[in-house]
Amino acid sequence: MKKSISIVLLMSICITYAQKKTNGTIYVEHPAITAVEAMTQAFVRGDTDKVAHFLADDFKIYDGTSINKNDKGRDKESFLKDVKYYKDNLDYFSISRSKGAYPDALEYKGDANQKDLVWVQTWEDLKGVHNKTGVKIDMPVHRLYILDKNNKIKTVFDYSNASIGDEIGQSFTDRKNGEIYNHHEYINDVRKMVYAFVNKDFDKAYSFYDDNVRFRDINSPEGKSISLTEQKADDKKLLENFEIISADINGYPDYLHYELGDTKLVQSWWTMEFIRKSDKKAIHLPILFIDEFNDKGKIISETAYYSEKIMEAK
Repeated sequence: MKKSISIVLLMSICITYAQKKTNGTIYVEHPAITAVEAMTQAFVRGDTDKVAHFLADDFKIYDGTSINKNDKGRDKESFLKDVKYYKDNLDYFSISRSKGAYPDALEYKGDANQKDLVWVQTWEDLKGVHNKTGVKIDMPVHRLYILDKNNKIKTVFDYSNASIGDEIGQSFTDRKNGEIYNHHEYINDVRKMVYAFVNKDFDKAYSFYDDNVRFRDINSPEGKSISLTEQKADDKKLLENFEIISADINGYPDYLHYELGDTKLVQSWWTMEFIRKSDKKAIHLPILFIDEFNDKGKIISETAYYSEKIMEAK
């Protein structure tokens, strides 16, 4: 039995090796890579003539994320217009290798269609600030280049995030995105929730939250949130060390109903007074709450903004 298994295993290994076949060579250094990166830096400088020097007369660039099967691409003239557009419209413009990445040059063998052609693939970070709208651009870009025997770029396939361009385009005109209320049922609920907590009516205070609510604290590590059960435990520790005296609202709360995402937020500004039990020190703590509501009128997210140092000051 063992001998039989060994034979089968040996045959499997032989089949695996038999399936491997080289189809060319990958280079980490190559004149084509040098040409592509030189063209890219000329693009960043806005040097249209230099960029044109690296492009073949029949140059085409394609959107690698397009679903248009009949996409004819854009020609050399159109690409050179991009150089001027980026130069005129982006501050702090840069294109650099992504961290840990480097370009590859690929020479394919055994395919007549690939004769005298070299493919270069790059992974880069494109950064800048649109100087009219203030939209920040900071995105990865992957490109595939095809160069001819004269080291001229014939074809580019560009893979990047079009949504940033959409944001720039939409930022040229004013657009309403919902409504702001200074009186609303959700504002009433936030006030009732805070005052219930001040008066130690904890069952009522916690009744305004959804069971799956998440709490965030500006003093906590980024991205950390806790559950209602964890928040109750934190509140218990707070009240073991501090006596809550009062909460006074500053100005008036806002209820913001955003059209995009149908998001419902109440932001409210408070000054809360505590007495620290260890030394009887009175503490006045400014605090901002941002509470998000679901369609059932329950709070599903709460973020608290305050200075933890005020609570610790001697």
